[in-house]
Amino acid sequence: MNFLKIFSAGILLAVAAQANAQTADQKKPDNPAKCANIKEGKFVRPNYPEGIWHMTIKDNVQTEYFNNGKDYIKSTLVFVDDCNYKAIIMEKSDKNNPVQIGDVFNNKILATQDNLLKVNTKIEGTQFDVVYVKVK
Repeated sequence: MNFLKIFSAGILLAVAAQANAQTADQKKPDNPAKCANIKEGKFVRPNYPEGIWHMTIKDNVQTEYFNNGKDYIKSTLVFVDDCNYKAIIMEKSDKNNPVQIGDVFNNKILATQDNLLKVNTKIEGTQFDVVYVKVK
């Protein structure tokens, strides 16, 4: 019985030590943020299948693809500074999408970590944070 108590305590300590080691290994955000990562590439959202949504950015044109690439929203990007930019809607394929041509989304890159970017987006008094994963 004593052996069982000692064995259980040892397992508990080993599990606790492993949990502490895992939290110590977590990476910290880039400091300063690597805002240039948004300027070109292909992006997805964590836990979203690429067919539901993905985005490409090239030559200051952002294209968001939906519905397995059948629908899109194309925006021109105007960089205010390294970490702030406006996305102005130029074109869209789905007429029922509530986004309108000429709408302006104000974006601020809040943080980066390796290929992750956290962006705050504002439009007409509404704001939300989105995390993008740069895959190319």
